[in-house]
Amino acid sequence: MDNSTIVKHDNHLNSVKLFALKFIHYAVSIALFFFFWLLFRYNEITFVGYGYRYNYYVIIGYAVMLILFNRTYNAYLLGYARIRMLVFGQFLAQLFTVAIIWVGATIAWKQFHSPLMLLILLGIQLILDVAWSYTSTYIFFKNNPAKRTVLIYRNDLDKYRFGNIKGKAVSRIYKVVEEIQYDGTFTELREQLAGYDAIFVAGVNSRCRNGILKYCKEEGVPGFFLPHVGDVIMQDAIHIQTFDAPVLYVNRRNLKIEYAFVKRAFDIFASLLGILVLWPFMLITAIVIKLYDHGPALYKQTRLTKDGKEFKILKFRSMRIDAEKDGVARLSTGDKDDRITPIGRFVRKCRLDELPQLFNILVGDMTIVGPRPERPEIAEQYYEKMPDFQLRLQVKAGLTGYAQVYGKYNTDPYQKLEFDLLYIKDMNVLTDLRLMFATIGVLFLKDSTEGVREGQSTAMRSRDEE
Repeated sequence: MDNSTIVKHDNHLNSVKLFALKFIHYAVSIALFFFFWLLFRYNEITFVGYGYRYNYYVIIGYAVMLILFNRTYNAYLLGYARIRMLVFGQFLAQLFTVAIIWVGATIAWKQFHSPLMLLILLGIQLILDVAWSYTSTYIFFKNNPAKRTVLIYRNDLDKYRFGNIKGKAVSRIYKVVEEIQYDGTFTELREQLAGYDAIFVAGVNSRCRNGILKYCKEEGVPGFFLPHVGDVIMQDAIHIQTFDAPVLYVNRRNLKIEYAFVKRAFDIFASLLGILVLWPFMLITAIVIKLYDHGPALYKQTRLTKDGKEFKILKFRSMRIDAEKDGVARLSTGDKDDRITPIGRFVRKCRLDELPQLFNILVGDMTIVGPRPERPEIAEQYYEKMPDFQLRLQVKAGLTGYAQVYGKYNTDPYQKLEFDLLYIKDMNVLTDLRLMFATIGVLFLKDSTEGVREGQSTAMRSRDEE
């Protein structure tokens, strides 16, 4: 048996162990829910009763929703997420699943049932989540030693856009032992790749990158590539069989009529519901801002939406009245920004400043899920260095999206464009729902609101850093 066969066997065995770990947690979660559901409904553990078969429907619904929410919050992303994030994802998945079932049962039974048993269930689940996450992470790394990894990059800007993995959970899997700044031919590079267990690639020329792609396929070496905008666009291509050769068809993305109808109907419903539920918080926020410095509570700012159309976005004012008295449009630098008022810091931290955008969604200027709208002045600066940035305007601007869930406030505009193009490629009802629930998890992450660096007016990195 040669080394490659041994490696494949070990990888398969590790995959089986990994699946077993996930299945055990999933199965125990379902069993716990069934136990406490019976206590919730009958106040005892029983296997008979009126309409007992409906309990099985509830269990099936719980199992399906739990899978969907676990994927939404990366609850089983062993090795790639820190233990606290695994626990956080698992608990959120269980919380939303149980909450939806409780609300559904309350509506179906037309009477209020105390959620005490379900709350006890969540407490026990949290203990299980912590124990499972620590144990499984230990087992994972014991069976998956760090891979010797090489990072190949064209310039410092590409290296920055790839992301620094040092200090992150993934660095325990892929240990970067060498960094090579290179943009030549693959033939000259090939010999340098021998001995590495994984390859990171950021921004090298297309011929060299294609060579590395083939090398990864031939040698069975994991490869991680920083995509170009063209790569993301081609993922949306359609295979046309009319021609004699394989042909991929690409065009501007337009929403299908049925999806556009459902999306708009949901926007109206969700924004109305949000306004009805959150109006007390919005009223209190407006009063507090007004009392602090007697300035306007709302801040109107021109933004861009589909096809470059301008509209006035509504936000609760978090900065001083004279924040842009010099007339220069600039992004916030976060906690270090002296333009933000003390009230504004709290409002931003709790994301209350975004609530008035529910009215933008209601009137149709925005949608719930879509690319975040940019200011025309800042967008123009991006267009000068990156004309492709206008591709984000294929669809209506949104309150949240891929860039907000997986990026940050200060995400590089090139990466933001790629995130938004990925959404445009994948957009459908299920993607929208998943991103909405994923956004709730992001609200608890501090780094999602990090500002740009001091001295910058936009998130664009200077060419001097390339």
